[in-house]
Amino acid sequence: MKIFICGSMSFAREMLEYKNKLQEIGHQVIVPASVEECIENPELNMDLDYCFRTDIQKKCFNQIAESDAILVLNCEKNGIDGYIGGATLMEMGLASHLNKKIFLLNTSPKIEDLRYSVEIQLTKPIILNGDLNLIS
Repeated sequence: MKIFICGSMSFAREMLEYKNKLQEIGHQVIVPASVEECIENPELNMDLDYCFRTDIQKKCFNQIAESDAILVLNCEKNGIDGYIGGATLMEMGLASHLNKKIFLLNTSPKIEDLRYSVEIQLTKPIILNGDLNLIS
């Protein structure tokens, strides 16, 4: 299966780790083009000039369109278990619209922690609870 990994760029290192894990079990994996740069310079994902110059959002949307599924790395961030940010929510919405499978690495954030938890649930994600072998 061809899988695009998405999530907060705070998880850029984890994206590369999960890319390797998924490849080891036979999947073709794509990560955002800016992953390596964001590891070197974590502030880039909040730099609007960089985002506009690289057209990163459109690139990610195109990569989702080319994939069979997305894996959302929804780790703990800002005290929120299963954190999913605004950009990732947009990617999930696109994947849902394109009828792509959506896998969440961990359980979805609680409504008390993240107001748009309902919208996350509307994309009908498959919760892996950390088990990549459930991807099919």
